[in-house]
Amino acid sequence: MASILKLIGREKKLFTTDISNHSEELLEIVSSSRFLILGGAGSIGQAVVKEIFKRNPQKLHVVDISENNLVELVRDIRSSFGYINGDFQTFALDIGSLEYDAFFKADGKFDYVLNLSALKHVRSEKDTYTLMRMIDVNIFNTDKTLQQSIDKGVKKYFCVSTDKAANPVNMMGASKRIMEMFLMRRSLEIDISTARFANVAFSDGSLLHGFNQRLEKRQPIVAPNDIKRYFVTPQESGELCLMSCIFGENRDIFFPKLSENLHLISFADIAIKYLAQKGFEPVLCDSEDEARELAKTLPQQGKWPCLFTGSDTTGEKDFEEFFTDAETLDMQRFSNLGVIKNEPVFDANLLADFEARISSMKDRLAWDKEAIVDLFFKMIPDFGHKETGKYLDGKM
Repeated sequence: MASILKLIGREKKLFTTDISNHSEELLEIVSSSRFLILGGAGSIGQAVVKEIFKRNPQKLHVVDISENNLVELVRDIRSSFGYINGDFQTFALDIGSLEYDAFFKADGKFDYVLNLSALKHVRSEKDTYTLMRMIDVNIFNTDKTLQQSIDKGVKKYFCVSTDKAANPVNMMGASKRIMEMFLMRRSLEIDISTARFANVAFSDGSLLHGFNQRLEKRQPIVAPNDIKRYFVTPQESGELCLMSCIFGENRDIFFPKLSENLHLISFADIAIKYLAQKGFEPVLCDSEDEARELAKTLPQQGKWPCLFTGSDTTGEKDFEEFFTDAETLDMQRFSNLGVIKNEPVFDANLLADFEARISSMKDRLAWDKEAIVDLFFKMIPDFGHKETGKYLDGKM
């Protein structure tokens, strides 16, 4: 934890005070409750599972599409925490599947359902088929599991949003903003809370996680030098989700309070600090070819080839924000957690039209990105989609 904090420009954990102030209540509620975690073997999901497990819940069932990640989650928990008296089980299921529906129908006796599943990468809009799956996972699977929770009398439903949902400029962020609209509709029938995140340092598939992969494979470190982001640690991501789930009032969106001066840091700066921690001196390269070639010889000299360039790919936001000027904030309730307060404002006809149009595209087994983007603009009139025709898959 300490090494990650140094990399992301901090010395202290974010939520220590808030967790401490509510520790007894957290323990009392978690230890007497039943939890279902969807997407529980991803980076955020695993962090949430650990925060719940160590407080000895009555029941903790974890669902994830990745069989391998679930195996590692269990090994990690057994090695760190051991066992609990409650019912702890994992299930390798796709929550969009018939098998998941049968699983939930057979049981469904949970107090809290937490949905951490998502397609989170901005690059997911690079092709129309992955884009449609992102809509399914981020929007329709959420709505389906919400309705199932309502039908079974679940007390509270939590799901993860993203900082990119505030004034979105890419399809991933916009899909989460539309998901929030669907949440408002269901909030008339079940209590809901969510969280908008900063980047989770070293989460699976993230650029920082990629740094580990590059060193292991003796490959160049590549990062944008003009993009600054906020970061939280994996443990902080689990704490943020748990606090929102347990203490969030209906329709609340939690987010971390971060100081721009203290905690905004560029990927290139993190790369330099990362290499220093590993004992390497960065060597700046002018091209991918040069970086690939130097990777064959520099590591033996205690140096590492780096390529730091400007960002020119679709959907990259120039700055990061967790809320908009139009949203109502509660900045007093917690020390380091802000809360966006929402009324159940939604356009039922607009949501129904969105469902119908996406369903029609699927029925035809044919759709294009332009039609989907147009539909997103209808849902979010001020959608600031940034299309450059370039995607991260076209870079090293």
